[in-house]
Amino acid sequence: MSAQEIVFENVSKFYGDVLGVNRIELRIPPGLTSIVGPNGAGKSTLMNLMCGLIHPDRGEIRVLGISPRDPERLMRITGYATQFDAAPRWATGYDFVASSLLLFGYSPSMAERLAWAALEQVGLTEAARRKVNSYSKGMRQRVRLAQALAHDPQVLVLDEPLNGLDPVVRAETIALFRQLAAAGRHVVISSHVLQEVDVISDRVVLMANGMIVAEGDIRGVREEIHEHPSQFLIRCPQPARLAALLFERAPVAEARVLEEDGALLVLTRDRNAFTHALTRLASSGLGIESIVPADEDVHALYEYLVGGSA
Repeated sequence: MSAQEIVFENVSKFYGDVLGVNRIELRIPPGLTSIVGPNGAGKSTLMNLMCGLIHPDRGEIRVLGISPRDPERLMRITGYATQFDAAPRWATGYDFVASSLLLFGYSPSMAERLAWAALEQVGLTEAARRKVNSYSKGMRQRVRLAQALAHDPQVLVLDEPLNGLDPVVRAETIALFRQLAAAGRHVVISSHVLQEVDVISDRVVLMANGMIVAEGDIRGVREEIHEHPSQFLIRCPQPARLAALLFERAPVAEARVLEEDGALLVLTRDRNAFTHALTRLASSGLGIESIVPADEDVHALYEYLVGGSA
């Protein structure tokens, strides 16, 4: 196994009778890798396995040559920021970061220096003396990132790290991820927003139902996605009639009324021609209430990649 990669070999994890991940075969090189999937796809399980917080029921994992069953060595090369608040109610931002460094065995003076450097990296020096429980959602995201970064890990694992960030801070955070990846580190992030990772990632791992359904560099995965039809969710008073009209007048591969909410899901391989035809139908008085590109929802993508509902 390469000492420069994160390697999963036939890894499975179950929670009783519930599947976490199943038969994962994966090699993650240095750079910025995004793990993408809807809630319940197995992203957090994969990250927890990577960081040694849980152990597989089957298979083997190596993180730069280190087994997650060797937690002392692993924790020194990894930084993990979950999407859940972990700071004690009494802790300031500075306390939260510095205390984790003391646990690593750093002296108080070194922990102080590293904590301030990490807080500066994420733009939280002015709020460092405030209690974390007074922070906004975006600030709590950033202080967790500071804690993960503070000991200068070779592998940074971040669960939904861009949630709650305003556009300026989001851009700054993405720039930081790129900088770390360009320096040869492993930056592994999870997201359920496909467009988000399309912009920032070197490599994408698409997950559904505890399995990897596609992976590779972003261009290759995009091409694989584009082989599938575009999808639209349309709401109107007469979805069945609209479906019949669309089959007559537009390049439609499939149209079906969704039982759960009565919306019409339409598939087309010619997005432009379809939208022109739909615009003409809308202007004829059919009472179309809304049209949403379902491709923007990552759940819709997985229906095609795995051949069923995600």
